[in-house]
Amino acid sequence: MVSLESAHRDRTVKLRKYAEAGIPHYWCVEYEAGAPVVHVYELDAPTSAYAPAGIFRDILKRRVPFEISLDLTRLLPPRKN
Repeated sequence: MVSLESAHRDRTVKLRKYAEAGIPHYWCVEYEAGAPVVHVYELDAPTSAYAPAGIFRDILKRRVPFEISLDLTRLLPPRKN
């Protein structure tokens, strides 16, 4: 779970500042419902603002800014029964 303050900062303040700096890609990794989730944004050059490029659960698969395929479910230790 992400705190409300952290979520606001990551999803609005940082997003705006990184876009203003011209950083082409912004990935926000969060922990939701016991699992990692990756929110991916890409800079839209004409508007200088980020556009959502996907929300990834279980598998993160992207071709830009580099090719990656990552099983997000393996980032957590196995559950003990």
